Amino acid sequence: MANFSIVLLNPEIPGNTGSIGRTCVALNIPLIIIEPIGFDLSEKAVRRAGLDYWKYVEIKKYSNFEEFLNKESPTSQNLFFMENHKTQTIYQANFQPGAYLIFGSETKGISKEILDIYPNQTYSLPMYSDKIRSLNLSNAATAVAYECLRKTEFIIH
Repeated sequence: MANFSIVLLNPEIPGNTGSIGRTCVALNIPLIIIEPIGFDLSEKAVRRAGLDYWKYVEIKKYSNFEEFLNKESPTSQNLFFMENHKTQTIYQANFQPGAYLIFGSETKGISKEILDIYPNQTYSLPMYSDKIRSLNLSNAATAVAYECLRKTEFIIH
């Protein structure tokens, strides 16, 4: 069983959240959702997005980022913020058990206020084409989750 979590800050698209939930079920990890949410989080609404096993997703929900920090009590070294076009890639991240893989909303990303607090904890997936601005959130979350799994479960430290 993997020992990390995916965190969605203010998700806006139910299909992305549904797909990320599928990854969480596959890896047996929690999905942490931080409000506000841009859609109805009920099973019916997310099921419409194509996830027929939403009931198996271990969901933790927080009203805001501060509540998340207070309740989860992560160390700053276990917070990994994912943003586009950062110089550090996920391959440079020192993922450890207990990591929180944090993704911002589809249209706004992670707020500058949060990123300014954790400048050394921000990573991206490499993108070599200038034809796109970003990757799909659910694809990015899955890629990062499997890199975290590789580093925490399959590499001898």
